[in-house]
Amino acid sequence: MDRSSGDGRLASEGESAAGTVDLVGRSRKLEGVSFGAILDGSAESCVQWATPDGLELVGRGVAARFRAGGPDRFDRIRSQAGRAFDGLEHEGPPAARPRAFGGFSFHDGHEAAPPWTGFDAASFVVPQVLVARTDDGTWLTAVGPGEDEAADRLEDWHERLAALPAMRPSGSTPGVAATRRTTSPADWSTQVETALERIADGRLRKVVLAQALSVDLEGPVDVPATLERLRRQYPNCYRFLVGHEIGGTFFGAPPERLVSKRGDRVETEALAGSVPRGETPAEDDEHVDRMRADAKFQHEHGLVVDAIREQLAPLASELTVSEQTIRRLATIQHLQTPIEARLAGDRHVLEIVEALHPTPAVGGVPPDAAWETIRETEAFDRGWYAAPVGWFDADGDGEFAVAIRSGIAADGAVTLFAGNGIVADSDPAEEWDEVQLKFRPILDELRSRPNR
Repeated sequence: MDRSSGDGRLASEGESAAGTVDLVGRSRKLEGVSFGAILDGSAESCVQWATPDGLELVGRGVAARFRAGGPDRFDRIRSQAGRAFDGLEHEGPPAARPRAFGGFSFHDGHEAAPPWTGFDAASFVVPQVLVARTDDGTWLTAVGPGEDEAADRLEDWHERLAALPAMRPSGSTPGVAATRRTTSPADWSTQVETALERIADGRLRKVVLAQALSVDLEGPVDVPATLERLRRQYPNCYRFLVGHEIGGTFFGAPPERLVSKRGDRVETEALAGSVPRGETPAEDDEHVDRMRADAKFQHEHGLVVDAIREQLAPLASELTVSEQTIRRLATIQHLQTPIEARLAGDRHVLEIVEALHPTPAVGGVPPDAAWETIRETEAFDRGWYAAPVGWFDADGDGEFAVAIRSGIAADGAVTLFAGNGIVADSDPAEEWDEVQLKFRPILDELRSRPNR
């Protein structure tokens, strides 16, 4: 799903594609539509988002675009979006409301170089066409710079979608021709030992080190179809896709929610510490019991819980940390602690995103020393990997996931990313094995399989 050309003149940084005219959204109900089919053959900007609780969103085209870089990128995106959304008029149910979709790079100094062409340090779009599916039904929304354009676009797309099949084949897997690692086992051991030295001398308490795996494909990859197969395999994970007019398509099935904000209520979680699944429920429990009893796992998880509590406390009037649970996925099991807060004042979800990014589950403790270690030791650009990806609306509500279990498809290859937390008693060989396990969700869906 690589992109080569766009949909005409693109909005520059801070400029709405709708110019100075207020955005108008119009919605109508759909009886059923294939989400993947909506994205077929598109050279436009495309987005897809799905949550474990059933919300599914897919959009294409650009009604407004927001871009920013540098350390103030969160504020600048919020400011640009505020101007674009200020005069928004929407006719339709709340579930179908226009939203801005996109994300941020892990480092604020990120540059959009291959494979991250088109991916700025912060980038969001309000799609011209949005389809939203909830438990209450499926809705089509068209957004334009005026009543007539929104209405015409709504009618045109309703006719186009009515002609599409309600179900779309899941597509064939592209097959894997070869893989190339950015980090050898020897280099990994050196990186981990460097981190352990900094932990020992007190500069660090934890750092997450990552690897990239470049996967050359035997055929073209159908990213929406890959996400659909990931949905079947990992139904309790988020799913996202962000594709621009130029460059590649970033996608993934992350298990970790960064934040969900509805009014003054915020939900987040600590997800750190992982073991493989067993062949039987009894083996699953054995792995979990070992993780629960292991001081390293509990220490690593506790650092994440404490950091999130500290990051949210200045913004919250109430903060609740729930009991530790286990998050079981198809190939891996995690320690998970749900965290909820009531905000002390009127806040935009991007303020919460900025406060939480990066959590120690993908960065480290203390944050500045961890970021420095990551920059100095990792042999690749993280780009949007392990960074916030999601959506927000005109009210400042929204939801973001942590973009792990992810990859970027570009130029006949998919680059995958995975990392692991390093603490005082980490073993380089064990950490290596755990990282390889985290490549599997997407890598398995790219490999050729008979009789699919």
